Amino acid sequence: MSNATVPAPRERDPHAPPSEAQAVRTSGLYNEDLAPISSDRRTWGTYNYAALWIAMSVNIPTYLLASSMIAGGMSWKQAIFTVFLGNVLVLIPMLLNAHAGAEYGIPFPVFARSAFGVLGANVPAMLRALVACGWFGIQSWIGGEAIDAMVVALAPGAKNAPWGVPVCFILFWGLNLVVILRGIRTIRFLQGITAPFLLLIGLALLFWARTKAGGFGPMLAAPSKFATFGEFFRFFIPSLTGVVAFWSTVALNIPDFTRYARGQREQMLGQALGLPTTMTFYSFIGIAVTSATVVLFGQAVWDPVAVLSHLGNPIAVIVAMVALLMATLNVNVAANVVSPANDFSNLWPRKISFRLGGLLTCLVGVAMQPWKLLASYGNYVSGWLVGYSGFLGPVAGILICDYFVRRKRVLNPEDLYRRGGLYEFSGGVNWRAILALAIGCAVAFVGLIYSPVRVLYDYAWFVGFALSFLAYGALTFQD
Repeated sequence: MSNATVPAPRERDPHAPPSEAQAVRTSGLYNEDLAPISSDRRTWGTYNYAALWIAMSVNIPTYLLASSMIAGGMSWKQAIFTVFLGNVLVLIPMLLNAHAGAEYGIPFPVFARSAFGVLGANVPAMLRALVACGWFGIQSWIGGEAIDAMVVALAPGAKNAPWGVPVCFILFWGLNLVVILRGIRTIRFLQGITAPFLLLIGLALLFWARTKAGGFGPMLAAPSKFATFGEFFRFFIPSLTGVVAFWSTVALNIPDFTRYARGQREQMLGQALGLPTTMTFYSFIGIAVTSATVVLFGQAVWDPVAVLSHLGNPIAVIVAMVALLMATLNVNVAANVVSPANDFSNLWPRKISFRLGGLLTCLVGVAMQPWKLLASYGNYVSGWLVGYSGFLGPVAGILICDYFVRRKRVLNPEDLYRRGGLYEFSGGVNWRAILALAIGCAVAFVGLIYSPVRVLYDYAWFVGFALSFLAYGALTFQD
């Protein structure tokens, strides 16, 4: 044993600069909800990510997305192809943006600081947050409709009550709030227990439609309403953009979930297995059931709540609506609260926690009037889905260009949480990223304003992504 004297511990000089870790924790850009996830908390495996996508895909908006294509004139084969292709395409930016979350344990708004600056990241974060708030409102309104359908099944006299759906909407909104206040662990619990059950409910709904329509033959016999390929293509493009836009939201904030991954393999495999397959399968249910409504009711009914209310048996209606409520609650919290809660927290990390951010999401979701977004399938696809994709596509292009092309997947996590560091740029804002974002958005929306180039709007996500990717690459080429 050495006889050397062990020096006494030195007292820290109170005037000495704080350590790097201490400086990060005391920064105004840091709070525990935005902090990198430690290795001991990275426990999500392949099943968790597959279950996440199963749970998020099996929901009424997925059904509406597919059924709107039938209502718009597509045959079932054309609709299925459109859904599958769109989900394969959106899986690419999904996996690319997911890498940073799994690698560094950081959420989306913190990841965005690397490209947009520690303050400029609030711009893409708020764009994503507002879209998520709109989705939260849509899902909550659908949940309210399902509760109202259960009430009418039990008490038919309530069918014409003017307060029915609005009151039920508030009730379902409150249920979402309870789950939000309980935190991320409740979200994971819901995913684990509902994913297998919801697939079984989907199969039961498909079997009911097949029985009522007299088999798959009559259900799927309706041909396309488009006389020429040109007519089909004009409807196909915005529909494909709508499918991509459907998950372009989560394609940005996927680091909010992959930050909990055990490794890159687990999150990539789980997502690749869960997203395209489940979306295509559940979309087929929407397509087949909507096709059956033509046989049963003489017209395409694209709203599943309206279809299920025709079951006749009150018990069957209640069971079906409970299943839809579980699905809607699960996807609403997982897909539409986690991201905006973190995004709002990013605005003022010291004052806005995850729970407070979730509460803000709930309030803004109501203010966006979801009943108007669901007024028709045209409003839903061409207005809502394609419209917001013109903002989110450019953000995805900039993030992917910055992370993979410019930085070669190397980030400095500490500098993401402090002023004056690598991601300070000019006063906390990377104005070149803002300019690239403006270019992508402006060109995409020219088609909405000037009808001769309407195709730019119909391809809004693709146009915005490509132009912002190229513009950002050109603006930062010499860095």
